[in-house]
Formats: sequence, C-alpha cells, structure tokens
Amino acid sequence: MSSIAAESCPVAEPPGKTEAAPATKQAGQRGIRAISETLLSKVGIQAINACTGIITARALLPSGRGQLAAMILWSGFLASLTSLGVPSSLIYFFRHREAMRDRIVATGLTMSLFSGLVATAVGVLFIPRWMHQYSAQSILAAQWFMIVTPICSVTLAGKSLLEAAGKFKSSNLLQISTPLATAIPLVILLVFHALNPFTAAAAYIFAALPSFFYLMYRLRPMVAHLRADFEAARLLLSFGIRSYGIDLLGTLAVQVDQVLVVSLLNAKEMGSYVVVLSLSRMLNLFYNSVTMILFPKAAGLSAETVLALTERCARVATLVSAAAAVFVYVFGPFFLNLLYGREYGSALSSLRILLIEVTLAGTASVLAQAFMAMGRPGIVTILQAVGLSFSIPLMIALIPRWGINGAATALLVSTCARLLFVFFGFRVFLKTRLPNLVPQPTDIALLWQRMPFRRKLRAA
Repeated sequence: MSSIAAESCPVAEPPGKTEAAPATKQAGQRGIRAISETLLSKVGIQAINACTGIITARALLPSGRGQLAAMILWSGFLASLTSLGVPSSLIYFFRHREAMRDRIVATGLTMSLFSGLVATAVGVLFIPRWMHQYSAQSILAAQWFMIVTPICSVTLAGKSLLEAAGKFKSSNLLQISTPLATAIPLVILLVFHALNPFTAAAAYIFAALPSFFYLMYRLRPMVAHLRADFEAARLLLSFGIRSYGIDLLGTLAVQVDQVLVVSLLNAKEMGSYVVVLSLSRMLNLFYNSVTMILFPKAAGLSAETVLALTERCARVATLVSAAAAVFVYVFGPFFLNLLYGREYGSALSSLRILLIEVTLAGTASVLAQAFMAMGRPGIVTILQAVGLSFSIPLMIALIPRWGINGAATALLVSTCARLLFVFFGFRVFLKTRLPNLVPQPTDIALLWQRMPFRRKLRAA
C-alpha cells in the first residue's frame, strides 16, 4: 500500500583496523537473523500471492480479473497516498526520542486513523469518476470496500512501530497473515463454485482484518498508556512531511500505472496487465527484505557506515534480482501458459519490459535508504519526484496507443530517471563518492555464506 539490516551487509575494515567493536558484531548477528527471517517470510508471501493470483486469473479470465483488480485497488492505494509520512516518521523518532515514545506511538496511530477516514471519504466520491468504464455494480462495490481504508492506514503505522522496536518477526507474521487470510476464502469459494469478481474482491478486502487484530495484540505494551498530544504531532509532521513525498511517490510509482489503466483501458486489458505485473513484482522479494530492515537499523549510525552498508546491500540485492529477471525473461512464455493460461500470452512483451523495470526500481529504492537514514528525506522526495514526473504524461500518451505495453514502457523510462537522480544525488547532496554498484567477489561470497541450507548442513 513499502529490507535488510544494515549490519547484515558487512563492509571491508579500514586500513589498520582488524576487529570490529563487540556491539557492532552483536548488531550484525541480529541483522543477519532479521534478514533471514524476513527473506523466508517474503518467500512465503510471494508463494501465497502467486497461488491466489493463479486461482483468480484462471477462474475469472482476463475480463473478470480486471474487474476484480479495479474494485480492490483503492483502499490500500488511498491509505498509502494519505499517510503524511507518519510511518517513516514513527521509525525515525521511535529510535531517536526514547523519552517520548508513549506519546509518539499514541499520536502516530491517531493521526493514521484520521487520515484513513479522510481517504475513505475521498475514495467514495472519487471512484465513480475514475471507474467510468465499469458497471454500476462494480463501482458501488468498490465504494463499499473503502470501509477498510482506516484499518489499512493504522496497519501501515503499526507495522513501522514493530520494525522500529526491532520486532521484525512480528512484522513478518503481520505481513504474511493478509495473503493467508485471502487464500483460504478464495479456495473455499472455488471449491463451492461461488468464485466471481465480487466474492473474490470481498476475500481480498476483508483479509485486512486478521492482520489488524494481530497488530493490536502485538502493540499492547506500546499502547498501554496512550497520550496523544500536539507536541508529538508537530514532531512527527516535521519529519513526516519531508518524507511524505517519498511515501507518496513510492505509492504512485507502484500503483499509478494501474490507476491509469483502470481509466484508460477495458477490464480485459486491465486483467492481462495485472497478471504480468504481479509476476514481474515477484522479483521484489529481496529488495523488499532489504528496505524493510535497512532504514530502521541504519538510522542513528555514522554517515560513513550508512553509506558503505547501503552500497553493499544495493549490489547484493541487484545481483540476486537480476539473475531471477534473466530466468523469468527467458522462460516467461512457459510460465504464463502454465500458471495463468493461454489467454494471457499476448502480454508477454509487457512482462519482459517490466522485468527490466523492476530490477532497476529495486536498486533505486535501496540506495534511497541512505538518504532516509541520514535524516535527508526531502532530498529523495525531490529526486524521485523528478523521475516520476516522466511516467504520468508518458502513460497518458502511450497507453491509448500501445495499450499495456505503453504502461510498461512509461514505467521503465520513469524508473531509469529515478535511478539516475538518486545515484548522482550521493555526489551532489551527500558530498560523497558515487556508490559502486558493480558486483564484487566479496558480494558473491556473502550470498553463499548466508544461504540457509549451508547453515543447516553445518548444524547436521
């Protein structure tokens, strides 16, 4: 509706230094555990999402799949769009203002609830104008589904609190609970021959409830003595407004293409696009693990350490994702026919464009964490805004001409621009050398050492 521990990406010791401080070693071990747990949870989430995607794609066919996507798009999209940067601000100040933690938690959750209510009202008014190509029944259903938007907003903030407190295992369970809560009713509906775009949409939307209740349970120690106040709100907004641009642009970068496709193309084209988009987004597995943990762990470290760790993490994540992209690029036709059906084969060229785009976008997102951890969120906001400004006009121009290929091409151009701006921002704004993104032998050695099966073999 948005990681690896900084310490889990070790860097070479400077000359004359042969042993790291004990605290750094302990932090590194915690980071390694966090990335392992996070990566495993992401694998589980991707596997479940793949299964639900296959079920809905085969059962509903492109037209029904597009109708489903149009109805469930809005609650998560608008919750992220109206976050005001509160999730990122909670991470930053939870670690920097220990004396104010109770007030920060209370105020952040209250602000998220309020922004979710505003987003609900906006969505109910906005949806009919944007879904003009869909039936009145689909539009009405999409409006009713906006009821879960406040829950999505509070969940975004609560997830950030769990990660700021180092509770990555709880955050991982929170994230995997939603696809699980979606898959179970979808399978039941399929077995009883009751699966259609509307029942499937209800399964997706109301899957937010179990994760919300689990979140409230895990946050009990933090919310035992809630004291929301104006000072904490001002503090959260001071960082949040500057980082809000990053959240806003990140949301737009991920979902603006779907929003425009809903308005510009019919349900069948929307269904094909959603399927190839979800298949390409499986490559985000490692990038998401990196960005989830890197910012919370790197916040408060020295500038030199933050930059070195970010550089290493970006190389490792790109290496893994690029290898996976090449594999899917070559075997894409086989996967589309086998998993989703022949009806989606016409979207193969869009899939291949999106594979390149998602690899570059992930690298940009990892590099951006250095600016966030060093308290410079406004810089990333400006840099990403310039890059994203390419996508919307390109989509408006290309989607009517090239269909879903136009949407994919516009995303690729926008992502290239964002990556270049973030990359050169290290020199311009942080006054440091440009990050080295060429994979090193030590990066490959690090990946090999962290393979879970190697630890199991050693234990055996």
